[in-house]
Amino acid sequence: MPAPNIFIVYVADAPAAARFYGDLFDIEPVFETPAYISFDLGSANGGGRVSLSLWSRSAVDFGEEHVRTGEVCLAVDGAPASVDALYAEWKGKGVRIVDEPRDEVFGRTFVAADPDGNLIRVAPVD
Repeated sequence: MPAPNIFIVYVADAPAAARFYGDLFDIEPVFETPAYISFDLGSANGGGRVSLSLWSRSAVDFGEEHVRTGEVCLAVDGAPASVDALYAEWKGKGVRIVDEPRDEVFGRTFVAADPDGNLIRVAPVD
């Protein structure tokens, strides 16, 4: 079973935030777009790579949903088909979907919410 491995923090200005986090943790981005910048944090306990990603809030629109300051991300192999399959599975279980599947700069993605409203993004493995 896949485990969460990308931690996203919403920011007003991704490049400025990347400079802050890069300096703070002495790390360099491994993936950069104007609105989405990612840092490799190494391996999880016996699992895959873990990353911290910064995403400009202006690039995200959840409609009437309150935008949280962070989310857990589950990165899956085999996207976009695997993203769509997981969406169908979760929707079938009654999981609340707050952002329907769509294509973004990094690939196919959707966002669900736990019962408390915390966000869970499904996206492709980088």
